[in-house]
Amino acid sequence: MYRNRMSRQKRRQRAVDKQVGQINQGLDSMMLSAALEDNVAIMENLFADVDVFRVRRLESKDGGLRFALMYCDGMVNQEYIELSIISPLLSASVPEEDAADYLATQTLKVSEVKMTSDIREIVEGVAYGSTLLFVDGAAQALLMDTKRFNTRPISEPESERTLTGPREGFIEDLLTNLTLLRRKVRSNELKMKMRVFGRRTRTQACVCYIEGLVNKSILAELQRRLDTVDIDGVLDPHYLEELIRDSRTSMFRTIGYTERPDVVIGKLLEGRIAVLVDGSPVALTLPYLFVENFQSGEDYYYTYFYASFARVLRIVGFFLTVLVPGLYIAIVAFHHEMLPSQLLINMATERNSVPLPAALEAVVMLIVFDLLRETGTRMPGNIGQALSIVGALVIGQAAVEAKMVAAPMIIMVALTATTSLLVPKLNAPIIYIRFFLLLLASMFGFYGLALGASAVLIHVINLRSFGVQVLTLTGDLSKHEVRDTWIRDPWWLMKLRPRIAADRARMQDHANMQNSGGGQ
Repeated sequence: MYRNRMSRQKRRQRAVDKQVGQINQGLDSMMLSAALEDNVAIMENLFADVDVFRVRRLESKDGGLRFALMYCDGMVNQEYIELSIISPLLSASVPEEDAADYLATQTLKVSEVKMTSDIREIVEGVAYGSTLLFVDGAAQALLMDTKRFNTRPISEPESERTLTGPREGFIEDLLTNLTLLRRKVRSNELKMKMRVFGRRTRTQACVCYIEGLVNKSILAELQRRLDTVDIDGVLDPHYLEELIRDSRTSMFRTIGYTERPDVVIGKLLEGRIAVLVDGSPVALTLPYLFVENFQSGEDYYYTYFYASFARVLRIVGFFLTVLVPGLYIAIVAFHHEMLPSQLLINMATERNSVPLPAALEAVVMLIVFDLLRETGTRMPGNIGQALSIVGALVIGQAAVEAKMVAAPMIIMVALTATTSLLVPKLNAPIIYIRFFLLLLASMFGFYGLALGASAVLIHVINLRSFGVQVLTLTGDLSKHEVRDTWIRDPWWLMKLRPRIAADRARMQDHANMQNSGGGQ
C-alpha cells in the first residue's frame, strides 16, 4: 500500500513537472511581432482571467504612431504612469523609424527602461509591477519600472526586541531590506547577487557578502547548492534552508536566521554570507556555529561585562532545561543517596499520595506545559500571555491540591520551562533532547543520562555547516580561542575575525596577525 501511494505521488509529480515544462516551453517559443495588435493579443491571452490586467491604447500627437500600455492594477504607481509615461507619449513627436529606441532615450521620463523581446521576462516584469509599452511597427517592447505596492512600515522585530541598539527590522520587500543593509556598509565591497527561485512563483532572492572577507570555497558551495534547487514555489527563506542545509535530518540548525539588519551586517563582517528572499522579513546567515545559539545582537551594545555574564547564563540555562527533568527522575527513581536525608524524606512524603510514577508524571507535566506554551503562542498577544501564565499557575496549583502531582514536580517543570526561554533559537531541539534524556534516565538512572548527553554531544560535534564544524572542542582555552564565544571580550581585544573569514585582521594595526596561529 505504501509503495502504491509513493508511485501515485511520483506520477502526480511527473505530471505537474510536465505541465510546467510545457508552459515554460510555450513562453520560450513565443515571439513578438511588429504588428501592435498581434502583441496585444499575445499578452491578453497570457493574462486571460486576470481581471487586474489593464490595456490602454494611445496615439502620438500627430497620429502617426499607435501604442499599447499594459500593467497590473494595484502593483503600479498610477500617478507616476500618468506623468512620466502617458503625458510624454501624447505630447511628443515620435519618428516612425526606430520609434522604440527614441522613446526609451528621449521621451519617457522613467528611471529605468529596458528594451526586450523575451516573453518570459515581459510576463515576470508585468506580474511584478512593471509597465509594458508596445509600439506599432516594433518587434520589441519597453519594460518600465513603475512598481508600487503597500508594505508594512519598518519596525523592530517582535521576536528580537532589544533594550538598546537599532530599532529597525526587515520587512517583506526585498529592495527595502537590501537598502537597510546598504545604508550600514557604504562600500562597493558589499556584493548583492540576485537569483530567482520557483518555477511558478519566480521569487527573487539575493545572496549578500563582503568581498575580501568571504571565504570563496564556502561561497562557491552555496552557489552550487542553490543551483540544484528545483521547486515550484518559494515563499520564505526557510524553503531554501531545508533544501540546501547540511544534515537535513538533524534537529539542530546548520543555517542561522534573523530579522535584524545590524545582525546580518555583523555576520557579513565576520566573513559569513546572507540570503534574503522577497516577501519575507527573514534573512539566512551561514555558516552557522553552535555558539551562535547563545549569542544576541544586543551583546555588542552592552558593556562586555554584562554581555559575557548574559551568555554564561544562557549556556547554563540550556543545560538546566535539558538535564533537570532527567536528573530529577534519576535521583527520585534510582539514586536516593544523592539527596540529604531531610530533603529525601520531604520528597518521599509528597510523592506518597501521588498515583503516577515519577517518570510518567514528568512526561505528562512537560507535555501540558508545551501545550500551554503553544496555545499561548497561537493566541492573540495579550490573551496568549495571560493564558500561558495564568493557565500554568492554575493548573499547577490545582494539580498539587488534588494530589495528582507532587509539589517538587511542579518546581522542576517550572525551572525547566523558565530556563528554556533563555535560548529561543534552540526551542525545537530542547524538546526532543529533554524527552530523550528523560527516557534514558527513567530506565538507567545517571548512567542513561550520561549516555544520552554523550550521544547528543557527539552528534553536535559531527555537524557541519557548509564544510565548517559547528562545534570545535580543541581543549585550547587561551584568550584567542574564547573571545566572542561563551564570553564577549571588549572590542579593543577582538583584533582578529573568526577563522572562517578570508581576511582575519579586524584592526588595521594588527594586519600583521593575519597569518598568526591565534584566533577567536
